[in-house]
Amino acid sequence: MSEKIMSAREAAALVNSGDTVTTSGFVGIGVPEALLKALSARFMEEKAPLDLTLFFAAGQGDGKDRGLNHLGHEGLLKRVIGGHWGLIPKVGRLATEGKIEAYNLPQGVISHLFRDIAAGKPGTLTPVGLDTFVDPALGGGRINDATTEELVSRVEIGGDTHLFYKGFPIDVAFLRGTTADAAGNVTMEHEALVIDNLAQAMATKNSGGIVVVQVERTVARGTLSPREVQIPGALVDAVVIAAPEDHMQTFATPFSHAFTGQYRTDASAMPAMALDARKVIARRAAFELPVNAVANLGIGMPEGVAAVAAEEKLLQHITLTAEPGVIGGQPASGLDFGAAANTDAVIPQASQFDFYDGGGLDIAILGMAEVDGTGAVNVSRFGPRLAGAGGFINISQNARRVVFCGTFTSVALQVEVANGALKLVQDGRVRKFVNGVEQVTFSGRRAASLRQPVLYVTERCVFRLTPEGMELIEIAPGVDLQKDILDQMAFAPVMNDVAQMDPRIFEDGPMGLAADLLHLDLDERITLSDDTQRLFINLSRMRIRNGGDIEQVRARVETLCAPLDHKVAAIVNYEGTTIYPEVEDRWAAMVNGLEDAYYGLTSRYSGSAFMRMKLGKVFTRDVEPAVFADADAAEEFVQKARD
Repeated sequence: MSEKIMSAREAAALVNSGDTVTTSGFVGIGVPEALLKALSARFMEEKAPLDLTLFFAAGQGDGKDRGLNHLGHEGLLKRVIGGHWGLIPKVGRLATEGKIEAYNLPQGVISHLFRDIAAGKPGTLTPVGLDTFVDPALGGGRINDATTEELVSRVEIGGDTHLFYKGFPIDVAFLRGTTADAAGNVTMEHEALVIDNLAQAMATKNSGGIVVVQVERTVARGTLSPREVQIPGALVDAVVIAAPEDHMQTFATPFSHAFTGQYRTDASAMPAMALDARKVIARRAAFELPVNAVANLGIGMPEGVAAVAAEEKLLQHITLTAEPGVIGGQPASGLDFGAAANTDAVIPQASQFDFYDGGGLDIAILGMAEVDGTGAVNVSRFGPRLAGAGGFINISQNARRVVFCGTFTSVALQVEVANGALKLVQDGRVRKFVNGVEQVTFSGRRAASLRQPVLYVTERCVFRLTPEGMELIEIAPGVDLQKDILDQMAFAPVMNDVAQMDPRIFEDGPMGLAADLLHLDLDERITLSDDTQRLFINLSRMRIRNGGDIEQVRARVETLCAPLDHKVAAIVNYEGTTIYPEVEDRWAAMVNGLEDAYYGLTSRYSGSAFMRMKLGKVFTRDVEPAVFADADAAEEFVQKARD
């Protein structure tokens, strides 16, 4: 073991000028802090090594001094290729000031590049990044004018356009684990994530490079279970034992058994969020959670959705995931982000992005900083402030449904939530809904052309992406449409039927969301009259979002009507009902099937003129669809028909 164990200072001496260095970590999880500090100290003392290329996938830092911020020295770095920059302002400043060559590429693409470099492939081929700032047509991911080489190119294969991300050799990998044996085999039992350690080690080794792993302890050879080894000793050249302060589990938590998966926590013990703008947004987004679905929650504003789901007793009905490899459980927030309690599994980051890129996410709930009239979203660049895309491009481009979350304005925004309404005390100084975003991190035009369902949720209103542009569909109680929304936007949204946001969102206490999403109240919503001649279907304020929602309504109607020896008159309440555009045809087909099988006639009503018009278009096979403005008119129609 003495041949592989060395000090952090000795490990830093293995890095030569001009090397390409890759590092592990996600926010503050799995970051080889001792190695990064040692490399920084060597440079400060020796002015060497020089002109390194830094290559990393996820953001690794605390937004101040830790993580990759240790490497933010002019001269130490020549080129940086990274997925997320927001947590490493010292390196980001070098990039925005043009003192280094700098690229921002999708986190998932870089994660896959590690594997492709390990496999000896020339690079990674994927549609991820098309029509965003990573696309060569929009900059190729280059951050400044000093960056000239094209690492991304467009290619046509089988009639489809893809992006090709160029691979390159890696000279040094600084990684992290928990325990190393005398042969250099490394386990990660105390780490909250396994991230890309194995792929990075393989890529570096197959490039002829050096792999250094920071651990918290060593044991004798043969002690470790081969099933627990994440980095085989054959790939490890050096092991560094770190001091506890340089080997925290996250940058917020020294150690938690819950983050290792060894113990489970009581989710019900989590305190409820305060009822503020952030909770209002999280609550409205939670209405979109599909039951029994796989979801991704982004960092920042979307983190509140997990807390709302816990408060509403929905976590057991949803599989929440995070891009570094967490599946199930409750994702943590802040500088613990990436870790999770009560997980079902923790898999490599590259495998998670395989699943994401292939369309495995039923829904992604992500943040938004700028939005324009085409539905484009920017979360990555704001003048001199460089946030970076992270996994945002992979996730938003490939999820089956996307909900973007954020306050309507920012900087000094003050709101009060009370008595079932929202009060704007002081509006923010910065508008988020602009004529054109500074950088396209999500392409609204591409999403609309692919018919990807997209919502934009704020504390005061909700928009939907349509082929015609951004449509305003909901407004919060207490908010003035003209003064608080339209006057604060740089573009005019499409407006048809603007509904009120659910008042429960603005009231203290649980909303009873489980009943809505699980349709536990369908027995009360769909009933037969005592004489079994009429079927009452109350869809008031229901959201018909997917095939599961449609099937539950169909099954309830069939349960009541199939045993009857006669057809019924159906009276359907569509007051405040939302039928998502992508399932309108399936809903109409289901209703038409029920009409053929069980209904003698159908009467529908809604106070919304737009909904009445829409129903008339959806049920086109009716010569004159019976759609009325209120329940009395619908009842009268049925009575006259029976008479």
